[in-house]
Amino acid sequence: MVTTDPVPEGPGPRDGDWRVYRGGGAPHDGIDRLPPPPPWRRFGPGAGTEAREAIRPADRERAVSYRSDPRVVDKVNAALYLRRPLLVTGKPGAGKSTLAYNIAYELGLEPILYWPVSSRTTLQQGLYEYDAIGRVHETSLRRSRTGPAARPDTAGAPPDEREEPDGPDVPDGPGGPGGPGGPTEAAGAGEVDGTVPGIGRYIRLGPLGTALLPGERPRVLLIDELDKSDIDLPNDLLNVLEEGRFTIPELERLPDGPPVEVMTADDGGRAPISRGRVRCADFPIVIITSNGEREFPLAFLRRCVRVAIEPPTGEQLADIVAAHLGEEARTSGRALIAEFLDRRARGDLATDQLLNAIFLATSGSRPPESTLRELVEALLRPLDVTGPG
Repeated sequence: MVTTDPVPEGPGPRDGDWRVYRGGGAPHDGIDRLPPPPPWRRFGPGAGTEAREAIRPADRERAVSYRSDPRVVDKVNAALYLRRPLLVTGKPGAGKSTLAYNIAYELGLEPILYWPVSSRTTLQQGLYEYDAIGRVHETSLRRSRTGPAARPDTAGAPPDEREEPDGPDVPDGPGGPGGPGGPTEAAGAGEVDGTVPGIGRYIRLGPLGTALLPGERPRVLLIDELDKSDIDLPNDLLNVLEEGRFTIPELERLPDGPPVEVMTADDGGRAPISRGRVRCADFPIVIITSNGEREFPLAFLRRCVRVAIEPPTGEQLADIVAAHLGEEARTSGRALIAEFLDRRARGDLATDQLLNAIFLATSGSRPPESTLRELVEALLRPLDVTGPG
């Protein structure tokens, strides 16, 4: 059975206890005791903490119920001290993603920033996206409502330089009056005569870009299932994760002016960007998960702290069941836990499959015994077995 030390009371840790993250599930102020980073992992001054979206109950539940192995706790703390990403490997359902939620909950850094990875995911999507088409459409719509006379590019111009009423629209591409670097952008993100919308409304930072915003405390970023990515993405991440910064060319091209307020990955979040440059104040807590479906480049591995999460033991499973479903479910679910362990020895099974089975078996309106047995067979079907259940 995994045991964890109680969270120490008072402002400081116990003598000789270096751990910031403890894995016990109880919130504490350990993040305030995290020492300064190594000189080569310092990124700049901090800023105020912006308001963030509310925590989803499901995310809070998975954070509270997580039970961490002491070996994993040590690797998490090593990554915290070194300001390096933590690469977490293990079978599906082992709790790799839940570790990120548990870290954020325990250290008071919720909500996490979640970046799910697929074969089509690019670094650009993680950093930011610029909706140029949407901006062009809104510009055209506004101009159609105001008429040619109100356009900033024609109003007041000599007759021979004015655009004909049925002529083409003013270009909105780079360098054009409506595009990045054009004269209508001279005032930054502000709107010009109500016809050209500010560029900041059409730039949204992705999870990685939001995590790199300067703040009083680091954000927790979960890059989920990186092994499913295109072969180039791990290498593409190297420079950003090493330097802790990136640029937004669409904003860099603007004339000097006030910061441009853009959207963030947080629900309703906004952040000012100066001269198109984003640089973190403190390196985010980056948790990268992998199911082991591919190998990563050595240069990428060198920049990560690596840990493998092993499948939970019987006692650990009992603790997980109790955390999710209560002590009574721990007792009444012993037989299903034993069956789960036996099946897992012969095929891939995830912990949530066991939780589903025990929930059905212990709920107040459980199915008839014959139906329940059939459902348990389906729920505990190995993940590596194909075909209908």
